[in-house]
Amino acid sequence: MSNLRISFCGMEFKNPIFTASGTFSAWESGKFYDFSKLGAVTVKGLAAEPWAGNPTPRIAETKSGMLNAIGLENPGVDNFIQYELPRFAGKTKIIANVAGRSIDGYVRAAEKLNAHVDMLELNISCPNVSEGGIAFGTSADMATKAVTAVRKVVTKPLIVKLSPNVTDIVEIAKAAEAAGADALSMINTITGMRIDVKNRRHILANKTGGLSGPAILPVAVRMVYQVATSQVRLPIIGMGGIASGTDAAEFLMAGASAVAVGTAALVEPTACIRILRELEEFMREYGYKDIDAIRNALVPIS
Repeated sequence: MSNLRISFCGMEFKNPIFTASGTFSAWESGKFYDFSKLGAVTVKGLAAEPWAGNPTPRIAETKSGMLNAIGLENPGVDNFIQYELPRFAGKTKIIANVAGRSIDGYVRAAEKLNAHVDMLELNISCPNVSEGGIAFGTSADMATKAVTAVRKVVTKPLIVKLSPNVTDIVEIAKAAEAAGADALSMINTITGMRIDVKNRRHILANKTGGLSGPAILPVAVRMVYQVATSQVRLPIIGMGGIASGTDAAEFLMAGASAVAVGTAALVEPTACIRILRELEEFMREYGYKDIDAIRNALVPIS
């Protein structure tokens, strides 16, 4: 039997399959499968106060993916702690995605969540909110300020979610590491847009949205590899278009320590469980005894 257990930020996880933020809820996803089988679940972005999100329509299909401009609609940290957190009941590790329109907003949300979850994921890279996400995720200086401020008020491992909408993602990764991040998650969605040519209108009310799904997998794998082979020494949660066990293996070979499944789970609610099973089958077929064996398997080009 292959060993799927991993060590990540000094914590032990039963396997490297996590959910991506914005695609999992204990209220809804828990109706379809036993999420205690996953390594971790990442809950939807939470802000210090409730956010209404963007106007509709805010989701659109694309070839091999989807655009979303939800705008980080969420009920706020207090509501999550009171009503949704009890549904996890120690089933698996919980990662809280933290949203904010300002550094103060990030700090207040992170400080409240710190005592209730296993890890925090600082979302400095949402492409479809008018404040906060874009500025913090695309500037090394702003990323440094946000991570530094949050690091001061949290004791749990701090993951920083990186934006692909930058010229040099390694620069942002280095800034996050220097400011005190314990890990990185990458990549967030790629900014895109669609137009209804018959009606001459933007399909999304927000005009632009975040592109996710299989279409972005090659970009995500490249960026994970770039950061993993740079001077950055932080562990990485790889994400972006994962829809199969071999997709997960590809991210691991590129240098990720764990992977997160997002859009696939919106199309197929039990995708995470299937991908976990397929990864185990892949390991068995090709003789990988553990996850580290996959991570060290990439053969350099001579």
